[in-house]
Amino acid sequence: MMDWTDRHCRFFHRQLTRHARLYTEMVTTGALLHGDVPRHLDFNTEEHPVALQLGGSEPEDLARCAKLAERWGYDEVNLNCGCPSARVQRGAFGACLMAEPELVADGVMAMRDACSLPVTVKHRIGIDRTESYGFVRDFVGTLHQRGGCEVFIVHARNAWLQGLSPKENRELPPLRHELVWRLKADFPQLTIVVNGGIGTDEQIALHLQHVDGVMVGRHAYREPWSLAGWDGRFFGAPAPVPGRAEAEAAMVRYMDRMAAQGTPWPYAARHMLGLHNGLPGARRWRQVWSDHKLESLGPAEVSALARRSLAPQGEAAAGLTAAA
Repeated sequence: MMDWTDRHCRFFHRQLTRHARLYTEMVTTGALLHGDVPRHLDFNTEEHPVALQLGGSEPEDLARCAKLAERWGYDEVNLNCGCPSARVQRGAFGACLMAEPELVADGVMAMRDACSLPVTVKHRIGIDRTESYGFVRDFVGTLHQRGGCEVFIVHARNAWLQGLSPKENRELPPLRHELVWRLKADFPQLTIVVNGGIGTDEQIALHLQHVDGVMVGRHAYREPWSLAGWDGRFFGAPAPVPGRAEAEAAMVRYMDRMAAQGTPWPYAARHMLGLHNGLPGARRWRQVWSDHKLESLGPAEVSALARRSLAPQGEAAAGLTAAA
């Protein structure tokens, strides 16, 4: 998610789940081949497992970027064929690539030949008003047979390339999760991951009865504490932190570390503003962390001020949630 899932966001989410795979913002091949590579690719070792998501269409460029992903230590390289924004379309990548499955397959093969990382593809179920299941079935089949792709992350909406903003493209085209389930039935040998409109643990559990995985995007960002139960419920592992206070404390230590390296701590703090959503005092807690007048203070001082706004019952609720 552009401007959202940067390295600071991913470090925060890793405090809440040790096992869910994290994905970078989409990085264009041009930005990597002609820009500041460390700025785009540097990440914290705590983020593993983490995938680099690429935007591009030229097989040679994709191959060079896949090599960079491996060199920098990523666990997966993912090709975005789902973003519908006009800017992305002008670059001839994103969702418009679904109209050129052979080109995408060539790009996937080039990346697979260039590195030893798993190469995966994220895409929609269709483009514009074409709602034929055969379209997405043939897209997946071509990428598998011609490109060797074995993992597909499928946003269960069409991408309308004209007339809708990126936000509207996440909301207006109807969700058709059953088409993603059908892909898994038709390609049982492939790994099929569903994405789009999924948030609660109950919804995740339902989809896992039909597909191999679930990708959660904006819900995870807006309601980050929902991640804290995933390791126990879906991975059979203990929760990484006992409560919200411990997650905040980990971020305070991280922000201190970043500040010492020259990165202002508000760059990281903004990603945890939803941590106490639904608890008494949460609004005031967010206001303290967002107060520009406090940026001269250290993260620990701001944390102490913010936590005073949390009502005692909110603290208790946080503890009970973590223990559940």
